[in-house]
Amino acid sequence: MQQKETIIILDFGGQYTQLIARRVRECHVYSEVVPWNMPLADILARKPIGIILSGGPSSVHDADAPRIDPALYEAGIPVLGICYGMQLTALLLGGAVEKAKEREYGRVTVRMKEQTGLLGGMQPASNCWMSHTWQVSACPPGFRVIAETDNCPIAAMVNEDKKICCVQFHPEVTHTEEGTMLIRNFLFRFCGCSGDWTMSAYAETAIRQIRETVGENGTVLLALSGGVDSSVVAALIYKAIGKRLTCVFVDHGLLRKGESDQVCHVFSHLFPVRFIRSDAADRFFADLKGVTEPEEKRHIIGRDFIEVFKKEATALGKLDYFAQGTIYPDVIESGQGTNAAVIKSHHNVGGLPKELGFTELIEPLRMLFKDEVRALGETLGLPKELVWRQPFPGPGLAIRIIGEVTPEKAEIVRESDAIFREEIAAAGLDRHVNQYFTVLTGIQSVGVMGDERTYDYTIALRAVTTDDFMTADWARLPYDLIARVSARIVNEVPHASRVVLDVTTKPPASIEWE
Repeated sequence: MQQKETIIILDFGGQYTQLIARRVRECHVYSEVVPWNMPLADILARKPIGIILSGGPSSVHDADAPRIDPALYEAGIPVLGICYGMQLTALLLGGAVEKAKEREYGRVTVRMKEQTGLLGGMQPASNCWMSHTWQVSACPPGFRVIAETDNCPIAAMVNEDKKICCVQFHPEVTHTEEGTMLIRNFLFRFCGCSGDWTMSAYAETAIRQIRETVGENGTVLLALSGGVDSSVVAALIYKAIGKRLTCVFVDHGLLRKGESDQVCHVFSHLFPVRFIRSDAADRFFADLKGVTEPEEKRHIIGRDFIEVFKKEATALGKLDYFAQGTIYPDVIESGQGTNAAVIKSHHNVGGLPKELGFTELIEPLRMLFKDEVRALGETLGLPKELVWRQPFPGPGLAIRIIGEVTPEKAEIVRESDAIFREEIAAAGLDRHVNQYFTVLTGIQSVGVMGDERTYDYTIALRAVTTDDFMTADWARLPYDLIARVSARIVNEVPHASRVVLDVTTKPPASIEWE
């Protein structure tokens, strides 16, 4: 989707690259991440208003280190180099890069030699996040030093005539206290951005483009899972073409409490698409009988979903386009960042579109991060309880049940999870804890209820905080909240006799248990 103002981020493999894109978008400026080796002509064809060079794990002196065409610096487009991006800029433009006497990692006090331009409004000394072994030892001609640390004499440099600026630290991470201010200075002082990119503007553009692609009589098929992404896609396409959108909802019996009915209500009343609900719970539970291995569970659920969906889709007759809720992290992580189109032809995800005979795929969320998808959902008028729904795995509750999956076990997880979510919301923490759910551990233990011995299941509470879901810390929930959740689960959920709290970070643990 062509935007009026675009910041291009060249990805050199840095672990924080996606954060750069997020921070730029938080300033209401559109950004795209592309591979470092994208040809310069292709970069310029996107008409960027600014270019950011990310960090990366390589040394600029490595024989196979990523390089870019030095002509990029002569294109008249403002450039911000971060970490590796700074070192590469220095090397290509005639400066020097050497191994630091002491590796800097973590929070470091950076002294700002001036408080104008790139560093405008920042404090004379500010805590910034460093992560480097190599550093610039001599600026290229035309550059001057604007920041330093005890160990890094050139922590930032700038050539204002060419609008090229570089920092050794990472302004994109939250550990850098004034990082957003620095990014804003680059966007608005160097690039001249207006900051007019909003979800309402994105929605208008996406709706118009969907209409143009589908045409006056075209039809679209969407596999509606009930999750946030597919629900927002459904609402967006409905706004564009109305009931020419057909949604097939495969209910595998492994959703959370009330979700199946909510999905049916929203897309039968608020967004009245052509809606097909396939109640396939009996089939899924029958095929999962006796299965305990997590990957086998995933395989069975994925296979059954495709087969049920294909049966329903075939019965509908030929439709023109297939739609799905691919979001930007999926695109970046799969190495597809070179394609920024909202509509992508001949794309095959999971084999399903191709198996059904589709050669055209509609992915209107393809360039959005998760928080932006939620914001778009609110803009479109989806219920907040759906838009802000907790992340949920494709196999559903099956991978929150350790061991064999049965309808009875699914009900235990469903009811305990509902209690946990209710109490988190009542405590006002539902927007502060990034993911939280219950797990049926498969462990049974002795208990006493009503003077009688019991031997029932142990429920685990899992709650984490995270920026990107790549790493996560366990959420420090208030003790009184945990006590209420535990008491309610044991008292209200049949066959639950004990509650434990998972206090493991990611890594080494994953967020989900299976």
